Amino acid sequence: MPNKKTNSDSAKPAPAKRPPLLKPITGRKAAPVEEPKKPAKEEEKPAKKKIEKPKGEVVSLIDEQGKTKPQPKLARKPITAGSRAIMPTISRIMAPEVAPTPEPAPVAPPPMPVNATAEVSDSGEKLLHVKPPISVKDLAAAMNLKPFQIIKDLMGMRIFANQNQNVDVDVILKVCEAHGWKYEREKREKGGGVHKEEKKIEPPPAPKAKEIEKATPEELVPRPPVVVFMGHVDHGKTTLMDAVRKTRVAAGESGGITQHIGAYCVKRKTADGKEHTITFLDTPGHAAFTQMRARGASVTDIVVLVVDATDGPMPQTMEALAHAKAAKVKIIVAITKIDMNSANVDKVKGQLQEKGLAPEDWGGDTIMCPVSALKGTGMDNLLESIVLETEMLELKASERVPARASVVEAQIEQGRGPTATAIVKMGKLRVGDSFICGDFSGKVKALVDEFGKNMKEAGPATPAKVIGFSGMPNAGDELIVMKSEKEAQQLSTERLEKKRLGKLTSPKRATLESLFDTIAEGQKPVLNVIVKGDVQGSMEAIINSLNQIESRKVDVNFVHAAVGPISENDVLLAAASNAIVIGFCTKVENNASNAAKREGVQIKLFSIIYELIDQVKEAMAGMLAPESREQVIGHAQVKQVFDLTKGVVAGCYVNDGRIQRTARARVLRNRQPIYDGGIATLRRFQDDVKEVRSGVECGIKLGDYDEYEPGDIIQCYILEKFAQTL
Repeated sequence: MPNKKTNSDSAKPAPAKRPPLLKPITGRKAAPVEEPKKPAKEEEKPAKKKIEKPKGEVVSLIDEQGKTKPQPKLARKPITAGSRAIMPTISRIMAPEVAPTPEPAPVAPPPMPVNATAEVSDSGEKLLHVKPPISVKDLAAAMNLKPFQIIKDLMGMRIFANQNQNVDVDVILKVCEAHGWKYEREKREKGGGVHKEEKKIEPPPAPKAKEIEKATPEELVPRPPVVVFMGHVDHGKTTLMDAVRKTRVAAGESGGITQHIGAYCVKRKTADGKEHTITFLDTPGHAAFTQMRARGASVTDIVVLVVDATDGPMPQTMEALAHAKAAKVKIIVAITKIDMNSANVDKVKGQLQEKGLAPEDWGGDTIMCPVSALKGTGMDNLLESIVLETEMLELKASERVPARASVVEAQIEQGRGPTATAIVKMGKLRVGDSFICGDFSGKVKALVDEFGKNMKEAGPATPAKVIGFSGMPNAGDELIVMKSEKEAQQLSTERLEKKRLGKLTSPKRATLESLFDTIAEGQKPVLNVIVKGDVQGSMEAIINSLNQIESRKVDVNFVHAAVGPISENDVLLAAASNAIVIGFCTKVENNASNAAKREGVQIKLFSIIYELIDQVKEAMAGMLAPESREQVIGHAQVKQVFDLTKGVVAGCYVNDGRIQRTARARVLRNRQPIYDGGIATLRRFQDDVKEVRSGVECGIKLGDYDEYEPGDIIQCYILEKFAQTL
């Protein structure tokens, strides 16, 4: 060992003056090379450290002071067994011990939804407790399934929903059964009671007839009768109503015909001094307003059947009679226009007796009152007959039950929103009442009478305009007062959700039979229409009338139908769907007019319904391509065939009619058509002619046909175009 140190000391001064080969990477400041102190001891320290290094550590080739190990000294060392023990092997320097990889922690199951719990019963059944509403994603998590599996089951039920949409209880039950789960809506806790079941909100039921009969006289109070005027168009219903109310409503109606349902309340004093209140309904008489007449008959007590003394019973008269008999209400006949010279009252009575209405003065039970609305003749007799029938009917209603009313007409008014004309059937409808009407809820903000005055309440058989709907109801819906506004809103939400789910169901798929029908019909042109009206009843009448237009060639597609003025959105929708906009008794907003000019959309406004129907029929007929019809104008017989340089020409003799150069012709052989095409050449001797008449010979060449034979018949015809009809 001493010899080894001496050799290294003698070789050290030469490399000490050179700069270090490697720069320090330890971050410490390198010591100066010119003043080495105790080189022998410094050299021993790395050797000892190498021996004392634990297994697996990496040995740095740079000492702690930043000095590099002299390369010449290492090169001069003899390789002996002792020197190998000083330096560790390459594998120990480069390959540190690899720590064992920890085992992956088990993945925690997804958390159970708050409103769903799953458990296994003692009998081994899988129970699922769900508190509705629950989304598709939460239901899948509760059943340990993927959301797409639940969506697949829903698609099999023809329900299309994404994973964030809620599902109904009936749907949850079917899904659970499909996957072997038992659905329970209630869950009994151990040692506890039953969870509070979700209360299903329902409107209060209407009192039954037996309950009304058992009611005390204090609860039941007399109510006014509801009288409706029904009959054929232009038989004088509105004029008769004007005579009763002493107003002039008919003068303001478009075309002189009623197109809305009007509800009026009239007070009348009888001969004994008592004041009687009568509620009148005036229904349209046009054929298109069938549903409005049926609605008027369903809410009434007495039907006044108006018959013209000059015309007698007409189609709408018989229809109104059928509605009245179906509603099982009392019928009074008013024979109008008796002041005209052509009036024949007895003839009308005889015609009505044939229809089952026997006049009272002829021994029957139907009151018939001849009246003249313009001169006021017989009006007192008519009103007295109505009061008499009312007393015989003994009409009573309770004011203590929750109010119920029938919607006669609905519309959207500017500044008021959706409004509806309703007749209260029982109870009292007050301002501030929360109600449900059809699919929409609301709160009565105001009650307006026929003269535009506000009312605080409306009793039985009282017509009133109700303001405060959240959406526009349908005519004929029942308005029911609820206990609270919250219940009304929740019930409305449930009904709208049910309606929305019904629309999401998949449409009817094409069958083989319907596919062949579609192919046989071909591609039919479609007239896209957007209809806007003033009231709901008129909208129903227009849609039904347009659907009743019989046409196998053109279809009518209602892109949108609503109540209110024509807006810019309607015009943009019409531009996108290539539709026309039809307005009935409504107006066009200013921005809608500008948009229509910009987009090139046609807007048609009407105030009389039969003009609207005629215009739509003309538009449908205008979409049809003209129909081509053949008209045979002459026949020529081939006498001889000439094979010329320009082609084969048939020498013919015109038997009848004429052969025209611009017409078409077909070759008939044994009465069977062989060729059909245009006439290429028509000559008389050497001259080209426009036509050749009967009894004259000519040369004919048809297109590229050259297989003429003597005896063939050339039939000449022209195609005429005619406008198609529906």
